[in-house]
Amino acid sequence: MTSQPPVWIIGGYQTDFARNVTKESLEIGDLVRETANGTLEAAGISADQVDVIHLGNAMGELFSHQSHLGAMVAAVVPELSGVPSTRHEAACASGSVSVMSAMADLESGRYDVALVLGVEIQRCVSGSVGAGYLGSAAWVGHEGDGEPFVFPYTFSQVAKEYRRRYGLNEEHLQRIAANAYANARTNPNAQTRAKNTPPECFTSDDVANPVVAGLVRRYDCSQVTDGGAGIVIVSDRWMREHRDSVQGPVAKIAGWGYTTNSLHLQDKLDASAGDEYMFPHVRRAIADAFWRAGIEDVWALDGIETHDCFTISQYMAIDHFGLTKPGCSGEAIESGITELGGILPINPGGGLIGAGHPVGATGVRMLLDSYKQVTGQAGDYQVEGAQRFATLNFGGSVATVVCTVIESE
Repeated sequence: MTSQPPVWIIGGYQTDFARNVTKESLEIGDLVRETANGTLEAAGISADQVDVIHLGNAMGELFSHQSHLGAMVAAVVPELSGVPSTRHEAACASGSVSVMSAMADLESGRYDVALVLGVEIQRCVSGSVGAGYLGSAAWVGHEGDGEPFVFPYTFSQVAKEYRRRYGLNEEHLQRIAANAYANARTNPNAQTRAKNTPPECFTSDDVANPVVAGLVRRYDCSQVTDGGAGIVIVSDRWMREHRDSVQGPVAKIAGWGYTTNSLHLQDKLDASAGDEYMFPHVRRAIADAFWRAGIEDVWALDGIETHDCFTISQYMAIDHFGLTKPGCSGEAIESGITELGGILPINPGGGLIGAGHPVGATGVRMLLDSYKQVTGQAGDYQVEGAQRFATLNFGGSVATVVCTVIESE
């Protein structure tokens, strides 16, 4: 690996994740238009300054019956016609893979200004139909056969493997969920910000918090969400030449890590049987990001935006980031250090469980929230004095993994 000059975030935009786009008589093109225009306005960039566009979307063909979304941008924002634009799919990591591709364009010197978008519409079908669509991010025909909810079943298997290897207290998972909903109440764009969740929702009460699959209960699950997020990133060369013209605060993507492993969950679990970490490739992505950012460990961070598609996903991230020894994530949860106001807050805006999970947009939203944190723009969910945040976004059964480190200027 070689060190690269940083890439800079100069602004971004997020839609309200509580909205149901279809009920507003809108379609995916409308969501792309709002996200693109909102992002350009927030960054203080005109369309004619954009050199390249990268768009993350995981499920357009299924939920919206629409593919070729790279070209959708020019259709709904004509001022961007002629700008090269590509759609990326990597399940729930689609947004982060779009960022990685945009960064490669800037680092190579091919382009200097990239518009990165993530969009997804998912609330346009019934829950059972939507679950079937989302199951296509697993290995169809090879895992989850006969299960009505493939990914709750899949991450129940992860939880069971944690329990087998290290032991697992389900109360720790319930505390993760309770914290996510509490944080979401402070986030004006969070899907669950107004949802009534009495304490019984975060217990083993089979009525208030029924089992979905195995060890996964209703409030262990992230949301089904419509939404978009966007950022404008620029090369270090462009920043040096144009810093005085940038309207708002900026932050740099100081480090990144990117790994891909087998689509099949059992392959990954079998491969890690003798390893201290459940998912060594996740640990490697984190270590690579830290190395590129020039930091030694997780304690150089002020907060983390991580992929909590299920509570066990955040539980896994805690030990893989190094907050505890492998298998001991519960210690960090019990201590309160991962809560807003703790030493190292995780998902202060609610994460995927509280704030929402439009799958193609999630990776971009994580970077946007991290940018807001390190530039002091996160409002009521601001981590006081934050200077450095990390993101961890993954797709499928932890198959595609992207970690980034975001720092203030």
